[in-house]
Amino acid sequence: MPKPGREKKNAESWLLVLLSSREELMPGSWTAAVDLAKLEERLAADSERQIRAVLAVQVDTASGIKNDIEAIGAMMRRSGHDALFFVDAVACFAVHEMRMDAWKVDGVITASQKGLMVPPGLGLLCAGPRALAAHRAETRPGTGLSSRYWDWTFRQQKWHYFKFCGTLPEQLLFGLREALDMLKREGLEHALARQRHCAEAVRRAVAVWAQGSDGAISFQVPKPEHRSDAVTVMRISEEYDPRELVKYCEIHFDVVLGNAIGLLGGKGLRIASMGHVGLPQVLAVLGAVEATLGARQVPHGPGGVSAAVAYFGQVAAASSCHALDNTEKHPSVIVRTKC
Repeated sequence: MPKPGREKKNAESWLLVLLSSREELMPGSWTAAVDLAKLEERLAADSERQIRAVLAVQVDTASGIKNDIEAIGAMMRRSGHDALFFVDAVACFAVHEMRMDAWKVDGVITASQKGLMVPPGLGLLCAGPRALAAHRAETRPGTGLSSRYWDWTFRQQKWHYFKFCGTLPEQLLFGLREALDMLKREGLEHALARQRHCAEAVRRAVAVWAQGSDGAISFQVPKPEHRSDAVTVMRISEEYDPRELVKYCEIHFDVVLGNAIGLLGGKGLRIASMGHVGLPQVLAVLGAVEATLGARQVPHGPGGVSAAVAYFGQVAAASSCHALDNTEKHPSVIVRTKC
């Protein structure tokens, strides 16, 4: 079970209630994605097929690490191991691609409050044929599954109060319906590209700040290919108290940043680029961060916001979205709607 961040306990609980199994944690890193070679080696060593499922996080919200789910799925198929493959996509659903069928993912769990742009409260579970078959093979509540809440067979009835295990959360469902309609109107490919460009603009700014910081600022995830488009974690030397920087930014610039969490608490801050976000929000946040760094005398390279602006300009120029009479053919990939 490759788990680099704080969601470990959530994944352990999921495994225990769904499969009545114990977990084996494969040691991970707070700075890099899952080591595919080590995972493949572990699966190859399981000659008795005691490993029933592999659980992985697509994006770890604490560190900003992105695991290559497609590569993990391909490796599992190549290995010939029949373990189920479950993915926690809470932090990045509708931000990064998730192709369950093509990547041979058996189950995906996500939630409403991140890329789906809805208030917290909805847990969403997508189960493929192999996961459903494994579930039906388990004993019913009392000796296997812990309660009706986790019993998919019980929940898959036509009456809504079975599906939701009680009264359905109407307001959240209406919100989810609107969020899905918004993504459909924009186009999922466009939405993914927009969030990717917003994240890259943040990374361009952080890279400039880090260059002149004398070690005070750095990326939590050094390798670009391991960084998520959902959240960027910026490490800040503890002598400058990142929590105080977050508080200062909110008080003076009305911008709420995310504190680093889990084992990274007090060691940095998080800048999100997921969901209902575009150029205006990103530049406003980056401007507030750069102003905070200056006001609190945190060593940093000048021009982080300018680097983000320059990047957005390059993206706009490349999109060919110039002629007002040709906007439907060439949508902008910076704003939420087609320009």
